[in-house]
Amino acid sequence: MLALRYVYILALVVWLGGMVVLGAIVAPVTFQVLQAQDPLAGRAAAGEVFGAAIARFHYVAYGAGGAMLLSMAAMALLGPRPRHFALRTVILASMLAVSVYSGVVVLERIAQVQGAAGVLPSRLPATDDRRVEFDRLHQTSERLMMVNLVAALVLLLWEARDPLT
Repeated sequence: MLALRYVYILALVVWLGGMVVLGAIVAPVTFQVLQAQDPLAGRAAAGEVFGAAIARFHYVAYGAGGAMLLSMAAMALLGPRPRHFALRTVILASMLAVSVYSGVVVLERIAQVQGAAGVLPSRLPATDDRRVEFDRLHQTSERLMMVNLVAALVLLLWEARDPLT
């Protein structure tokens, strides 16, 4: 049982830590450094770098979510069910669904809009439909990440409060 809980917590920490590191460190530093080196092309390069990083991170999120679901199910089958098992499972399944939607639908649509624009969407007029769509998708992506971040913090609090029996 301890091994299953360890896998669950490790996967949660990887997922939560990845979200924090990407949002608080990788994105701002990537844009800051690359734009400082080349104000014109730096923003485009930073967008490509961060876009690739976030796309790869989605696979980490899928793996972490899958490992968490499997370990939670195994804990329920092998021993006493974890407290609030059903609610925790719903939160976890929702997080995984949000990640899949963000990674498959939102990121793909962002790539399509960028390709159709032919230039950085931020260089288009504020009223251009492509820029409006890109900004909306970018905001959606950020909000979905925040939903998962808050949900992961809730799951972490649950683990911190659970007895180690």
